[in-house]
Amino acid sequence: MDETVPTIEEDGNETTQRLVEVVLDPNSIQRASKDVERERKVAIFDLVEENYFSPIGAPEGPYRLDLAMIKRRLVFIIRSEDGVELTTLILSLTPFKKIVQDYFMICESYYEAIRTASPSQIEAIDMGRRGVHNEGAGVLKERLDGKVDVDHQTSRRLFTLLCSLHPKA
Repeated sequence: MDETVPTIEEDGNETTQRLVEVVLDPNSIQRASKDVERERKVAIFDLVEENYFSPIGAPEGPYRLDLAMIKRRLVFIIRSEDGVELTTLILSLTPFKKIVQDYFMICESYYEAIRTASPSQIEAIDMGRRGVHNEGAGVLKERLDGKVDVDHQTSRRLFTLLCSLHPKA
């Protein structure tokens, strides 16, 4: 097993309240475009590299996270570093419905713009995309409130993974 590399908090202290592995349930992964596949891989890489993830009431981390989409619900299986299951969280996708639709629509526009639009048009669409992404991350953070503490960047990357597992991805 790899030695745990703690992240450094803003105050300079190390934290083990973090994810060291994120695994997507193979049965939940939808067939997706190359752009979505790339975003999924980057989100997992970035999430493992830098995150704050602290399940309420769980022993000190680090943690492993299995994510699945089961019956239109997002399932978080949180494990200890050595793989022992600590808790399972199930989130309804209903609160995310409109945001995910908006995010998919603006991502389509963004990917098309990359191929055909001017840099200023791409920048404008990307700003809108980031705004919707931040909104989705905020809703996810609210839904995790009282269950798992996460920082903004962690919730953004988890929202990316939620979208990549969504049936319409």
